[in-house]
Amino acid sequence: MMEKFLPVGRFDDFCCSGDSVLLLSGPPSSGKTSLVFQFAINSATASAGNVVFICNRRKLESKPPYLAQGIDPSSDVINRIQMKYVDDEEGIKKYFAAFHMHDPAPVSVIIDDFADFFDQGNCQERYNNTRGRDLAMVRVLALCRNAILCANEKGPCQLLLSDTHNGDSPRLLYLYKRWVSSIYVIKGDGFGSYLIRSLGVAKSAATKLAKYSIALQYLVYEGIAEDGEQSDE
Repeated sequence: MMEKFLPVGRFDDFCCSGDSVLLLSGPPSSGKTSLVFQFAINSATASAGNVVFICNRRKLESKPPYLAQGIDPSSDVINRIQMKYVDDEEGIKKYFAAFHMHDPAPVSVIIDDFADFFDQGNCQERYNNTRGRDLAMVRVLALCRNAILCANEKGPCQLLLSDTHNGDSPRLLYLYKRWVSSIYVIKGDGFGSYLIRSLGVAKSAATKLAKYSIALQYLVYEGIAEDGEQSDE
């Protein structure tokens, strides 16, 4: 359900989707960080647990997420979102290598701009392979998913990744499809708003899109729209 990224005020089915690893990918400046932070807010609101938000501190401070109107930055829900700052994939690996020690585990873990933590040159040098970045990403994705699946044996726990792409689908779709349960993509509507849809799901005329915009530095939910496009595989 695409609304999980937006301030819709409905959380009944949030932790019951069965999707352990999710990806949200969209074009530059489409509000991805705001959407995944709203996902963190929704996740914390739907449960009594904590949420971990992993990101690069410098990037977040230079472009913080936009909140929906009415959200109090000092509220208990926001305080249950724990910020974890890492600089590269080693920080992600260290966190998930010790994930089993969290008791209880967070109800959600978000990694903003996941692919940006993997430097092409460093990965090629480390693995002595022109596809070193792919190898590094696959290893970290496997570690992350295994950690999340183990946590789900005790209680609901989701991992959400975000990434940036140009065009109609994620730039590393061939990697993500192996490790991610559900993929959501963002596209502009040509009029200043954006649409979120699920990728790779068979569609009919009744298929829906979630519509949103960034207005006056707020994340604004604009409702549901019809999706007339064909599915991307």
